Amino acid sequence: MSASSPDVTARIARLFVYPIKSCAGVELSEAVLTETGLDLDRAWMVVDEQGEFVTQRELPRMALIRPQLKLHEVVLRAPGMLALHLSIESVEEPVKVRVWGQEVSAYDMGAIAAQWFTDFLGRKLRLARFDPDHKRPSNMKWTGGVEALNQFSDGYPILVVSEASLEGLNQRLASAGHGAVVMERFRPNIVLAGLEAHDEDRLEMLHIAAEQEVQLRPVKPCPRCPIPNVDPATGETSPEVSDALQAYRQDDRVNGAVTFGMNAIVIEGLDQTLRVGQAVTANYSFG
Repeated sequence: MSASSPDVTARIARLFVYPIKSCAGVELSEAVLTETGLDLDRAWMVVDEQGEFVTQRELPRMALIRPQLKLHEVVLRAPGMLALHLSIESVEEPVKVRVWGQEVSAYDMGAIAAQWFTDFLGRKLRLARFDPDHKRPSNMKWTGGVEALNQFSDGYPILVVSEASLEGLNQRLASAGHGAVVMERFRPNIVLAGLEAHDEDRLEMLHIAAEQEVQLRPVKPCPRCPIPNVDPATGETSPEVSDALQAYRQDDRVNGAVTFGMNAIVIEGLDQTLRVGQAVTANYSFG
């Protein structure tokens, strides 16, 4: 960063991890930064009988599966189901799974987990845990050649959204006669307070004041699929969010796709703890 004062000063307002891809998130007051993003983010993934990943796009009821992080386990709850306890340290046999056309090494989580997801979601499904020895890099066209690793995220280790961006969307929804929506629909990892709406689109590097400095580089606008149309409280889908975003969030950087939030990669600060309230400074990007 230059010696002059930063263009923007913000703070971390909220932190989320999503232990199981496309299931509900877990809001945390602090989270450890690893090379694949926040610890345990998208460490597990639901797959069909062919090993292909499934998400809320085709199974919106996945939004109703709520993980809770305990010391040595993740506890899953869903309406009408007994709790499923997953040991963080235990897996079963190695398997190959696919996410966005990529074959990924993983571990099957066994018959009990498979039956639990099958019963709740009404399709033959299994649960897989990412193999930490597998390297799944982000698209280097966007990272500038940096090897930014992921577990089962769509493609980048961190998603950053500002509170002001959501407020702007909710104003548009209200003008159209619709109710406000919650941040959880957009599945961010880091929510920033103190920015103008969509400032996250224009920032060069996020400097976070942890014990040692953390540097996160926003690299790619996040194109939006229909998942923000799923109400996380009910699992029901309606088109208001996509319709509203279509009117003002088409982004030339990604061929006119509708975007909301910025994908970011870790430049510095592995093993640092991010906490709600930490200061974040950044300069605008003029690239």
